[in-house]
Amino acid sequence: MRFINQLDITGKKILIRVDFNVPLDGETITDDNRIKAGVPTIKYALDKGAAVIVMAHLGKPKGEKVAKFSLGPVAKRLGEYLGLEVVLAPDCVGPEVEKMAAALKPGQVLMLENLRFHPEEEGKTPEDRGDFGAKLASLADIYVNDAFGVAHRPNASVVDVPYSAKQCCAGFLLKLEWENLGEALKAPKKPYIAISGGAKVSSKLGILNNLIGKVDHFIIGGAMANTFLLAQGKSVGKSLVEESLVDTAREIITKAAASGTDLHLPEDFVWGVNTDEASGICTGDNVPEDGMLLDIGPVTVQKFCDVISEAQTIVWNGPMGLFEKPAFADGSMKVCKAMAESDGITIVGGGDTDAVVHKAGLQDDFTFISTGGGSFLEFLEGKELPAFKALKENLDK
Repeated sequence: MRFINQLDITGKKILIRVDFNVPLDGETITDDNRIKAGVPTIKYALDKGAAVIVMAHLGKPKGEKVAKFSLGPVAKRLGEYLGLEVVLAPDCVGPEVEKMAAALKPGQVLMLENLRFHPEEEGKTPEDRGDFGAKLASLADIYVNDAFGVAHRPNASVVDVPYSAKQCCAGFLLKLEWENLGEALKAPKKPYIAISGGAKVSSKLGILNNLIGKVDHFIIGGAMANTFLLAQGKSVGKSLVEESLVDTAREIITKAAASGTDLHLPEDFVWGVNTDEASGICTGDNVPEDGMLLDIGPVTVQKFCDVISEAQTIVWNGPMGLFEKPAFADGSMKVCKAMAESDGITIVGGGDTDAVVHKAGLQDDFTFISTGGGSFLEFLEGKELPAFKALKENLDK
Protein backbone atom coordinates (compact mmCIF):
# COMPACT_ATOMS: atom_id res chain seq x y z
CA MET A 1 0.00 0.00 0.00
CA ARG A 2 1.14 3.55 -0.72
CA PHE A 3 0.05 6.48 1.44
CA ILE A 4 -0.49 10.19 0.87
CA ASN A 5 2.62 11.22 2.81
CA GLN A 6 4.75 9.22 0.35
CA LEU A 7 3.77 11.39 -2.64
CA ASP A 8 4.68 14.95 -3.63
CA ILE A 9 1.30 16.67 -3.59
CA THR A 10 2.38 20.32 -3.49
CA GLY A 11 0.43 22.35 -6.02
CA LYS A 12 -1.55 19.30 -7.11
CA LYS A 13 -5.30 18.75 -7.24
CA ILE A 14 -6.20 15.91 -4.88
CA LEU A 15 -9.44 13.90 -5.20
CA ILE A 16 -10.21 12.31 -1.82
CA ARG A 17 -12.89 9.62 -1.41
CA VAL A 18 -14.17 9.89 2.16
CA ASP A 19 -16.95 8.14 4.08
CA PHE A 20 -19.10 11.02 5.32
CA ASN A 21 -22.33 8.99 5.35
CA VAL A 22 -23.50 10.57 8.61
CA PRO A 23 -26.94 10.30 10.25
CA LEU A 24 -29.21 13.30 9.72
CA ASP A 25 -32.31 14.61 11.44
CA GLY A 26 -33.62 16.87 8.69
CA GLU A 27 -30.54 18.96 7.94
CA THR A 28 -29.01 18.45 11.38
CA ILE A 29 -26.10 16.03 11.66
CA THR A 30 -26.66 13.89 14.77
CA ASP A 31 -23.22 12.19 14.79
CA ASP A 32 -20.25 13.70 12.95
CA ASN A 33 -17.56 11.21 13.98
CA ARG A 34 -17.04 10.12 10.37
CA ILE A 35 -16.40 13.70 9.31
CA LYS A 36 -13.91 14.23 12.13
CA ALA A 37 -12.13 11.01 11.17
CA GLY A 38 -11.57 12.29 7.63
CA VAL A 39 -10.22 15.72 8.61
CA PRO A 40 -6.51 14.79 9.17
CA THR A 41 -5.97 13.65 5.57
CA ILE A 42 -7.72 16.72 4.15
CA LYS A 43 -5.78 19.07 6.45
CA TYR A 44 -2.51 17.40 5.51
CA ALA A 45 -3.20 17.94 1.81
CA LEU A 46 -4.11 21.60 2.39
CA ASP A 47 -1.02 22.20 4.54
CA LYS A 48 1.13 20.75 1.75
CA GLY A 49 -0.26 23.28 -0.70
CA ALA A 50 -2.73 21.08 -2.54
CA ALA A 51 -6.20 21.90 -3.81
CA VAL A 52 -8.68 19.37 -2.44
CA ILE A 53 -11.77 17.87 -4.04
CA VAL A 54 -13.79 15.73 -1.62
CA MET A 55 -16.26 13.10 -2.79
CA ALA A 56 -18.67 11.06 -0.71
CA HIS A 57 -22.10 9.47 -0.60
CA LEU A 58 -25.02 9.99 1.77
CA GLY A 59 -27.96 7.69 2.36
CA LYS A 60 -29.63 5.60 -0.32
CA PRO A 61 -30.98 7.88 -3.05
CA LYS A 62 -30.90 4.92 -5.47
CA GLY A 63 -29.37 6.74 -8.40
CA GLU A 64 -31.68 9.75 -8.31
CA LYS A 65 -31.19 13.32 -7.15
CA VAL A 66 -33.03 13.46 -3.82
CA ALA A 67 -32.89 16.79 -1.94
CA LYS A 68 -32.83 15.24 1.55
CA PHE A 69 -29.63 13.37 0.65
CA SER A 70 -27.71 16.46 -0.45
CA LEU A 71 -24.25 16.81 1.07
CA GLY A 72 -24.92 20.48 1.92
CA PRO A 73 -24.96 19.99 5.71
CA VAL A 74 -21.83 17.83 5.46
CA ALA A 75 -19.93 20.47 3.47
CA LYS A 76 -20.89 23.07 6.06
CA ARG A 77 -19.72 20.91 9.01
CA LEU A 78 -16.47 20.02 7.25
CA GLY A 79 -15.84 23.71 6.67
CA GLU A 80 -16.28 24.35 10.38
CA TYR A 81 -13.63 21.77 11.22
CA LEU A 82 -11.23 23.06 8.58
CA GLY A 83 -11.82 26.73 9.35
CA LEU A 84 -12.56 27.61 5.73
CA GLU A 85 -15.41 27.56 3.23
CA VAL A 86 -16.12 24.21 1.60
CA VAL A 87 -17.96 24.90 -1.64
CA LEU A 88 -20.54 22.28 -2.64
CA ALA A 89 -20.66 21.51 -6.35
CA PRO A 90 -24.12 21.10 -7.94
CA ASP A 91 -23.16 17.59 -9.10
CA CYS A 92 -20.16 15.26 -9.03
CA VAL A 93 -19.53 15.07 -12.81
CA GLY A 94 -20.36 17.22 -15.82
CA PRO A 95 -19.14 20.47 -17.46
CA GLU A 96 -19.98 22.77 -14.53
CA VAL A 97 -18.17 20.52 -12.04
CA GLU A 98 -15.17 20.26 -14.38
CA LYS A 99 -15.02 24.06 -14.59
CA MET A 100 -15.16 24.40 -10.77
CA ALA A 101 -12.44 21.78 -10.33
CA ALA A 102 -10.20 23.43 -12.91
CA ALA A 103 -10.53 26.81 -11.16
CA LEU A 104 -9.75 25.39 -7.71
CA LYS A 105 -6.64 26.96 -6.14
CA PRO A 106 -4.19 25.47 -3.58
CA GLY A 107 -5.66 25.73 -0.08
CA GLN A 108 -9.26 25.56 -1.34
CA VAL A 109 -11.76 22.71 -0.88
CA LEU A 110 -14.54 21.67 -3.23
CA MET A 111 -17.04 18.99 -2.23
CA LEU A 112 -18.77 17.05 -4.97
CA GLU A 113 -22.49 16.41 -4.58
CA ASN A 114 -23.66 12.93 -3.53
CA LEU A 115 -22.02 10.24 -5.68
CA ARG A 116 -25.08 8.03 -5.33
CA PHE A 117 -27.23 10.52 -7.23
CA HIS A 118 -25.78 8.62 -10.21
CA PRO A 119 -26.72 4.94 -10.61
CA GLU A 120 -23.30 4.25 -12.14
CA GLU A 121 -21.65 4.72 -8.73
CA GLU A 122 -23.20 1.50 -7.42
CA GLY A 123 -23.20 -0.40 -10.72
CA LYS A 124 -22.67 -4.11 -10.13
CA THR A 125 -20.44 -4.61 -13.19
CA PRO A 126 -17.86 -2.49 -15.04
CA GLU A 127 -20.42 -2.13 -17.82
CA ASP A 128 -23.01 -0.78 -15.37
CA ARG A 129 -20.49 1.71 -13.98
CA GLY A 130 -19.37 2.81 -17.44
CA ASP A 131 -16.94 5.75 -17.54
CA PHE A 132 -18.22 7.31 -14.30
CA GLY A 133 -14.95 6.52 -12.49
CA ALA A 134 -12.89 7.95 -15.35
CA LYS A 135 -14.89 11.18 -15.24
CA LEU A 136 -14.24 11.52 -11.51
CA ALA A 137 -10.53 10.76 -11.94
CA SER A 138 -10.20 13.45 -14.63
CA LEU A 139 -10.95 16.16 -12.06
CA ALA A 140 -7.62 15.80 -10.26
CA ASP A 141 -3.95 14.81 -10.42
CA ILE A 142 -3.99 12.33 -7.54
CA TYR A 143 -6.71 10.05 -6.14
CA VAL A 144 -6.71 9.31 -2.42
CA ASN A 145 -8.97 6.67 -0.86
CA ASP A 146 -9.67 7.46 2.78
CA ALA A 147 -13.05 5.71 3.04
CA PHE A 148 -12.69 2.39 4.84
CA GLY A 149 -16.45 2.26 5.38
CA VAL A 150 -16.94 1.53 1.66
CA ALA A 151 -13.65 -0.34 1.07
CA HIS A 152 -15.63 -3.58 0.62
CA ARG A 153 -17.93 -2.12 -2.03
CA PRO A 154 -17.05 -2.36 -5.74
CA ASN A 155 -18.31 1.19 -6.33
CA ALA A 156 -16.98 3.32 -9.16
CA SER A 157 -15.40 5.83 -6.76
CA VAL A 158 -13.62 2.97 -4.98
CA VAL A 159 -12.54 0.49 -7.64
CA ASP A 160 -12.61 2.35 -10.98
CA VAL A 161 -11.04 5.72 -10.19
CA PRO A 162 -7.59 4.25 -9.26
CA TYR A 163 -7.25 2.73 -12.74
CA SER A 164 -7.97 6.05 -14.47
CA ALA A 165 -6.12 8.33 -12.04
CA LYS A 166 -2.62 9.61 -12.82
CA GLN A 167 -1.54 8.52 -9.33
CA CYS A 168 -3.35 6.95 -6.39
CA CYS A 169 -2.74 6.21 -2.72
CA ALA A 170 -4.46 5.77 0.64
CA GLY A 171 -5.17 8.46 3.20
CA PHE A 172 -4.36 8.42 6.91
CA LEU A 173 -7.67 6.90 8.01
CA LEU A 174 -7.27 4.00 5.60
CA LYS A 175 -3.66 3.72 6.82
CA LEU A 176 -4.91 3.35 10.41
CA GLU A 177 -7.31 0.58 9.39
CA TRP A 178 -4.61 -1.14 7.34
CA GLU A 179 -2.14 -1.11 10.23
CA ASN A 180 -4.54 -1.96 13.04
CA LEU A 181 -6.46 -4.67 11.23
CA GLY A 182 -4.00 -6.00 8.69
CA GLU A 183 -0.66 -5.70 10.41
CA ALA A 184 -1.80 -6.22 14.03
CA LEU A 185 -3.73 -9.39 13.19
CA LYS A 186 -1.10 -11.00 10.96
CA ALA A 187 0.65 -12.44 14.00
CA PRO A 188 -1.62 -11.62 16.97
CA LYS A 189 -0.35 -11.92 20.51
CA LYS A 190 -1.86 -14.89 22.35
CA PRO A 191 -4.28 -15.64 23.85
CA TYR A 192 -6.19 -14.34 20.83
CA ILE A 193 -9.95 -13.93 21.32
CA ALA A 194 -12.82 -13.16 18.95
CA ILE A 195 -16.16 -11.94 20.31
CA SER A 196 -19.20 -12.03 18.07
CA GLY A 197 -22.75 -10.97 18.79
CA GLY A 198 -25.66 -9.31 17.09
CA ALA A 199 -28.79 -10.78 15.61
CA LYS A 200 -27.81 -13.31 12.96
CA VAL A 201 -25.45 -16.24 12.57
CA SER A 202 -25.85 -15.85 8.79
CA SER A 203 -24.06 -12.47 8.79
CA LYS A 204 -21.16 -13.87 10.83
CA LEU A 205 -20.60 -17.24 9.11
CA GLY A 206 -17.60 -15.90 7.22
CA ILE A 207 -15.93 -14.71 10.44
CA LEU A 208 -16.69 -17.94 12.28
CA ASN A 209 -15.30 -20.14 9.52
CA ASN A 210 -12.21 -17.98 9.03
CA LEU A 211 -11.26 -17.43 12.68
CA ILE A 212 -12.09 -20.79 14.26
CA GLY A 213 -8.77 -22.58 14.40
CA LYS A 214 -6.89 -19.27 14.45
CA VAL A 215 -8.24 -17.81 17.69
CA ASP A 216 -7.76 -19.45 21.08
CA HIS A 217 -11.24 -18.50 22.25
CA PHE A 218 -14.43 -17.57 20.38
CA ILE A 219 -17.16 -15.92 22.47
CA ILE A 220 -20.70 -15.86 21.05
CA GLY A 221 -23.51 -13.72 22.44
CA GLY A 222 -26.51 -11.78 21.23
CA ALA A 223 -29.45 -13.29 19.37
CA MET A 224 -27.07 -15.32 17.19
CA ALA A 225 -26.36 -17.46 20.27
CA ASN A 226 -30.01 -18.61 20.17
CA THR A 227 -29.34 -20.63 17.03
CA PHE A 228 -26.52 -22.44 18.82
CA LEU A 229 -28.84 -23.08 21.77
CA LEU A 230 -31.33 -24.69 19.39
CA ALA A 231 -28.48 -26.73 17.89
CA GLN A 232 -27.84 -28.14 21.36
CA GLY A 233 -31.43 -29.36 21.51
CA LYS A 234 -32.68 -26.62 23.82
CA SER A 235 -35.77 -24.45 23.51
CA VAL A 236 -35.49 -20.71 22.84
CA GLY A 237 -39.12 -19.73 23.47
CA LYS A 238 -40.15 -16.86 21.23
CA SER A 239 -36.59 -15.62 20.73
CA LEU A 240 -35.17 -14.52 17.40
CA VAL A 241 -33.53 -17.57 15.84
CA GLU A 242 -32.40 -18.85 12.43
CA GLU A 243 -33.79 -22.37 12.31
CA SER A 244 -32.37 -22.98 8.84
CA LEU A 245 -28.86 -22.63 10.29
CA VAL A 246 -29.17 -25.09 13.17
CA ASP A 247 -27.17 -27.75 11.31
CA THR A 248 -24.55 -25.14 10.44
CA ALA A 249 -24.30 -24.18 14.11
CA ARG A 250 -23.71 -27.82 15.01
CA GLU A 251 -20.95 -28.01 12.41
CA ILE A 252 -19.30 -24.90 13.88
CA ILE A 253 -19.41 -26.42 17.38
CA THR A 254 -17.77 -29.59 16.03
CA LYS A 255 -15.19 -27.64 14.03
CA ALA A 256 -14.20 -25.56 17.06
CA ALA A 257 -13.74 -28.67 19.21
CA ALA A 258 -11.55 -30.27 16.55
CA SER A 259 -9.44 -27.19 15.83
CA GLY A 260 -8.40 -26.22 19.34
CA THR A 261 -10.58 -23.11 19.59
CA ASP A 262 -12.60 -22.93 22.80
CA LEU A 263 -16.13 -21.93 21.84
CA HIS A 264 -17.93 -20.05 24.63
CA LEU A 265 -21.72 -19.94 24.49
CA PRO A 266 -24.09 -18.29 27.00
CA GLU A 267 -25.24 -20.39 29.96
CA ASP A 268 -27.89 -18.02 31.30
CA PHE A 269 -29.96 -15.18 29.93
CA VAL A 270 -32.02 -12.12 30.77
CA TRP A 271 -35.43 -12.71 29.24
CA GLY A 272 -38.64 -10.78 28.72
CA VAL A 273 -42.10 -11.15 27.20
CA ASN A 274 -41.55 -7.76 25.52
CA THR A 275 -38.51 -5.67 24.66
CA ASP A 276 -39.14 -2.94 27.21
CA GLU A 277 -38.62 -4.72 30.52
CA ALA A 278 -36.90 -7.81 31.84
CA SER A 279 -38.99 -10.63 33.30
CA GLY A 280 -36.13 -12.51 34.93
CA ILE A 281 -33.07 -14.73 34.53
CA CYS A 282 -33.17 -18.22 33.05
CA THR A 283 -30.69 -20.86 31.96
CA GLY A 284 -30.63 -22.46 28.54
CA ASP A 285 -32.45 -25.44 30.04
CA ASN A 286 -35.52 -23.57 31.29
CA VAL A 287 -36.37 -20.85 28.76
CA PRO A 288 -40.04 -19.79 29.24
CA GLU A 289 -42.26 -20.67 26.27
CA ASP A 290 -43.49 -17.08 25.96
CA GLY A 291 -40.09 -15.56 26.69
CA MET A 292 -37.49 -13.89 24.46
CA LEU A 293 -33.79 -14.14 25.29
CA LEU A 294 -32.63 -10.53 25.12
CA ASP A 295 -29.28 -10.40 26.94
CA ILE A 296 -26.66 -12.69 28.45
CA GLY A 297 -27.16 -13.42 32.15
CA PRO A 298 -24.84 -12.73 35.13
CA VAL A 299 -23.15 -16.16 35.15
CA THR A 300 -22.33 -15.82 31.46
CA VAL A 301 -21.17 -12.22 31.89
CA GLN A 302 -18.68 -13.33 34.55
CA LYS A 303 -17.52 -16.29 32.44
CA PHE A 304 -16.97 -14.13 29.36
CA CYS A 305 -15.19 -11.40 31.34
CA ASP A 306 -12.85 -13.98 32.92
CA VAL A 307 -11.83 -15.17 29.44
CA ILE A 308 -11.36 -11.57 28.25
CA SER A 309 -9.15 -10.72 31.24
CA GLU A 310 -6.56 -13.29 30.12
CA ALA A 311 -6.41 -12.14 26.48
CA GLN A 312 -3.58 -10.36 24.69
CA THR A 313 -5.51 -9.69 21.46
CA ILE A 314 -9.30 -9.20 21.32
CA VAL A 315 -11.48 -8.50 18.29
CA TRP A 316 -15.15 -7.68 18.91
CA ASN A 317 -18.10 -7.32 16.56
CA GLY A 318 -21.72 -7.41 17.68
CA PRO A 319 -23.46 -6.63 21.00
CA MET A 320 -24.38 -9.25 23.59
CA GLY A 321 -28.05 -8.30 23.67
CA LEU A 322 -30.64 -5.64 22.92
CA PHE A 323 -28.34 -2.99 24.37
CA GLU A 324 -30.49 -0.10 23.09
CA LYS A 325 -32.94 -0.90 25.90
CA PRO A 326 -31.56 -0.31 29.44
CA ALA A 327 -33.11 -3.57 30.69
CA PHE A 328 -30.96 -5.57 28.27
CA ALA A 329 -27.75 -3.53 28.09
CA ASP A 330 -25.84 -4.99 31.04
CA GLY A 331 -24.15 -7.84 29.16
CA SER A 332 -22.82 -5.63 26.38
CA MET A 333 -21.70 -2.95 28.81
CA LYS A 334 -19.80 -5.34 31.07
CA VAL A 335 -18.08 -7.07 28.15
CA CYS A 336 -17.16 -3.61 26.88
CA LYS A 337 -15.75 -2.62 30.28
CA ALA A 338 -13.75 -5.86 30.53
CA MET A 339 -12.18 -5.15 27.14
CA ALA A 340 -11.46 -1.55 28.08
CA GLU A 341 -9.61 -2.75 31.18
CA SER A 342 -7.54 -5.27 29.22
CA ASP A 343 -3.80 -4.76 28.85
CA GLY A 344 -3.93 -6.46 25.45
CA ILE A 345 -4.70 -5.16 21.96
CA THR A 346 -8.43 -4.40 21.72
CA ILE A 347 -10.07 -3.89 18.34
CA VAL A 348 -13.76 -3.08 17.78
CA GLY A 349 -15.72 -2.84 14.54
CA GLY A 350 -19.30 -2.46 13.37
CA GLY A 351 -21.85 0.28 13.94
CA ASP A 352 -23.73 -1.35 16.84
CA THR A 353 -20.52 -2.34 18.62
CA ASP A 354 -19.11 1.14 18.16
CA ALA A 355 -22.37 2.48 19.61
CA VAL A 356 -21.96 0.28 22.71
CA VAL A 357 -18.43 1.60 23.28
CA HIS A 358 -19.52 5.22 22.92
CA LYS A 359 -22.60 4.66 25.07
CA ALA A 360 -20.28 3.32 27.77
CA GLY A 361 -17.97 6.32 27.29
CA LEU A 362 -14.97 4.02 26.95
CA GLN A 363 -13.86 4.82 23.38
CA ASP A 364 -10.49 6.18 24.56
CA ASP A 365 -9.68 2.91 26.33
CA PHE A 366 -9.57 0.75 23.18
CA THR A 367 -6.56 0.20 20.97
CA PHE A 368 -8.58 0.77 17.82
CA ILE A 369 -12.19 1.34 16.78
CA SER A 370 -12.73 0.60 13.11
CA THR A 371 -14.79 3.03 11.05
CA GLY A 372 -16.10 0.19 8.88
CA GLY A 373 -19.06 -2.12 9.34
CA GLY A 374 -19.21 -4.35 6.30
CA SER A 375 -15.54 -3.68 5.53
CA PHE A 376 -14.55 -4.77 9.02
CA LEU A 377 -16.58 -7.97 8.72
CA GLU A 378 -15.14 -8.87 5.34
CA PHE A 379 -11.63 -8.15 6.58
CA LEU A 380 -12.16 -10.59 9.46
CA GLU A 381 -13.52 -13.10 6.96
CA GLY A 382 -10.10 -13.07 5.33
CA LYS A 383 -11.27 -11.40 2.13
CA GLU A 384 -9.20 -8.92 0.15
CA LEU A 385 -11.15 -5.67 0.08
CA PRO A 386 -11.81 -4.21 -3.40
CA ALA A 387 -10.42 -0.80 -2.36
CA PHE A 388 -7.11 -2.28 -1.22
CA LYS A 389 -6.84 -4.40 -4.35
CA ALA A 390 -7.40 -1.41 -6.64
CA LEU A 391 -4.81 0.70 -4.83
CA LYS A 392 -2.22 -2.10 -4.85
CA GLU A 393 -2.67 -2.80 -8.55
CA ASN A 394 -1.97 0.83 -9.43
CA LEU A 395 1.15 1.38 -7.32
CA ASP A 396 3.45 1.77 -10.30
CA LYS A 397 1.82 4.98 -11.58
